Amino acid sequence: MNLAEFNELPDESARELLLSCCSAPRWASEVAAGRPYATVAQLGVAAEDALTDSDVVDGLTGHPRIGERSSDPRSSREQSKVSEAGEDVLSALAEGNRAYEERFGHVYLVCASGRGAEELLAVLRDRLDNDPATEWRVVRAELAAINRLRLARVLGEQTAVTG
Repeated sequence: MNLAEFNELPDESARELLLSCCSAPRWASEVAAGRPYATVAQLGVAAEDALTDSDVVDGLTGHPRIGERSSDPRSSREQSKVSEAGEDVLSALAEGNRAYEERFGHVYLVCASGRGAEELLAVLRDRLDNDPATEWRVVRAELAAINRLRLARVLGEQTAVTG
């Protein structure tokens, strides 16, 4: 599918496509209602601007833990470099995920595409030092980056990650 086809979809179909990128129903409805978009980059900006805190909470439900196997092909592709890690790094990621969830009350969310397990573990450890408000801003930015990447992929524009 390309952007022109997305712009022409019936509202419910556009909403479903958006929900395949981010599991936040209100967000999907708002982004779908903003059509037509002139470019995928413009869609990415609108998608980021539409995110609310409640959308981030909803969006988190659609993401597996970093380092865990997922039945979701998007997450598996995005975390493909993580699967190359040794058992020691995967164990450290599992431990870090537990510590993160205890500290912040939600899954560690990071745009993992193209990043290895060691890098993602280092980012996780650094983020454990954040206060909750700072971390929430980081999570929101990470979800926006993931959404842009997924939107670009579903619309056939592999490089339109950051707009």
